[in-house]
Amino acid sequence: MWTPARQTAIVGIGATEFSKDSGRTPMQLATESCLAACADAGLDPTMVDGMSLFSMERNYEIEVARNLGIPRLRFFSMVNHGGGGGCATVAMAAMAVHSGAADYVLAYRAFNERSWHRFGSGVQDHHQSPEANDVSFSWTSPFGLLTPAQWAGMFATRYMHQHGATSEDFGRIAVADRRHAANNPAAFFHGRPITLEEHQVSRIISDPLRLLDCCQESDGGVALLVTTAERAQGLDREPAWIAAAAQGVAEDQWMMRSYYRDDITGLPEMGVVAGQLWESSGLGPADIQAAMLYDHFTPLVLPQFEEFGFCGSGEAKDFIVDGNIEIGGGLPVNTNGGQLGEAYIHGMNGIAEGVRQVRGTSVNQVDGAVNVLVTSGSGVPTSGLVLSGEGG
Repeated sequence: MWTPARQTAIVGIGATEFSKDSGRTPMQLATESCLAACADAGLDPTMVDGMSLFSMERNYEIEVARNLGIPRLRFFSMVNHGGGGGCATVAMAAMAVHSGAADYVLAYRAFNERSWHRFGSGVQDHHQSPEANDVSFSWTSPFGLLTPAQWAGMFATRYMHQHGATSEDFGRIAVADRRHAANNPAAFFHGRPITLEEHQVSRIISDPLRLLDCCQESDGGVALLVTTAERAQGLDREPAWIAAAAQGVAEDQWMMRSYYRDDITGLPEMGVVAGQLWESSGLGPADIQAAMLYDHFTPLVLPQFEEFGFCGSGEAKDFIVDGNIEIGGGLPVNTNGGQLGEAYIHGMNGIAEGVRQVRGTSVNQVDGAVNVLVTSGSGVPTSGLVLSGEGG
């Protein structure tokens, strides 16, 4: 377990606008967001000497470095498993600067996921091959489980049966996210909150998931700049200290299709992450003032509360009632609007919002936000962070 708490920090955040048609290439989006992150920190981009990416990222570090005028890189890495790697890119960056492998590392994600290739369209045209990752689809695809929404729908159905959750419980996640997005000028759904009644009449996508249970597909880019505590002191912005970082894979893990476990209502890989975060940071659920929980599908948010110990197994439906996850509640969640309301950038925008919360600059600022939990993709090998401000 990696435990150098508060010895590294996120010192710069940057993003493009979030849209359904950016009108420019993903490389432009990546470069713009990286420049914005460096500008936020007051760092000349040529000082960057490391990059940490998703394995799905197609804006490779050599091209982005060239466009930023970076003369050399001493560190570069890629983290697998889609949205599950979001927090892990920051963890890799933190380990690099802490070890001396690099001084300043950029982690970024940029794509035209709405106007170009859409992940939500499914794997119907997936090529056949004897590679293990491809063969795994043969166990589920013949039964009509082709898209992420269909995969998530299986878990949601079992969760409802076992724990008595309802579609309205899922809707409360969507309502809270959209309420926060409505106050956020950067959010795609700025000014457009929804009601629980509107959620309930939105069309079925894959039973029991409704349209408003599914995150939007977006064009955009987000970048984060990581360095050591010592170097952070000489930069422009208040650092968001990395109090803990962790990755997690649980027994019999699949990519959003871990149907062969004895119980498919939990997210045990999140439990692996939670145990490490609490142990290495010395914090616990009671010490967290806000949480940026990965919300590509609302049903997979509920077991995250349970895995991290905010409530017991099957109790999330009661934990989220009466505005408990909204501003003014016990644990405000996704105060930027999340991926349901702000944008779907594989969760990197959730990390950026965590930074804003501990800086005290969020448009939906939580009073006294010192420690913020951030999670990455659910239902896949995943990762998480605890970010802390001064006094955390």
